[in-house]
Amino acid sequence: MLLLVGLGNPGARYVGNRHNIGFLAVQEIAKRHGIGPWRRRFQGLACEGPLGGVRTLLLLPGTYMNESGRAVAEAVHFYKLAPVDVTVFHDEIDLPSGKVRVKIGGGIAGHNGLRSISEHIGNDYRRVRIGIGHPGDKDLVQRYVLSDFAKSDRDWVDALIAILADNAELIARGQDASFQNKVHLAMVAKGFGQPEPDDQTSNNNSK
Repeated sequence: MLLLVGLGNPGARYVGNRHNIGFLAVQEIAKRHGIGPWRRRFQGLACEGPLGGVRTLLLLPGTYMNESGRAVAEAVHFYKLAPVDVTVFHDEIDLPSGKVRVKIGGGIAGHNGLRSISEHIGNDYRRVRIGIGHPGDKDLVQRYVLSDFAKSDRDWVDALIAILADNAELIARGQDASFQNKVHLAMVAKGFGQPEPDDQTSNNNSK
C-alpha cells in the first residue's frame, strides 16, 4: 500500500494559504482519480482507492501542521507501512513558485510538518516539494506561508494542482523522475516556468 499525505492546516481560515498547497494537491488527486469518499480516520480525513494499479490511502492530517506526524504515524502503524511507502506533498519556499522536485529523505529546511513526520516515522519517506517562492526575508516566512495566495498566483496554482493530479499515477508506480519531468514540461507548455537545457532529453526519456 502507498500512503499519500497532503500537508496543511485544517479549517476554513487556512484553505487558501500557501502552506496548504499539499492539501490542495492530494484533494485534487482524489477528485481526478475517483477516490473517495473522505472519512474521519487517523486524526484527519482519509480516503482509499487504486492509483496507478496501486492500493493507495490519501490522508489530510487534522492535527495542524506542526503535529502532522501524529496522524501519519497512526496510518503507518495501522497498515504496517515502511517510510518508503509514504509520499508527502508539501509547500517549499526554497523552490520558485510552480517548480516541483521529488526526493527521498534529506533535510527538512525548517518545515514544521516534515519535522513532525520525521520525528514519528523516520526520515526516509518521499517528498513532493511544491515551490511557492520565498518572501525574500527569513523574518517574513511565517507570515508569508500562512497568508493566502495572491490573486495573481491563482492561474499557476490551479494549473499546477491539476497537472500534479493528472500525473499522480507515476508517483504511485515509483516513477519519480518521469513524474517530475512531465509536471515541469506541462507547466512550461501552459506558459509557467522556463524550459531547461535538458527538456528535450527529459521528455524523450519519460515516454
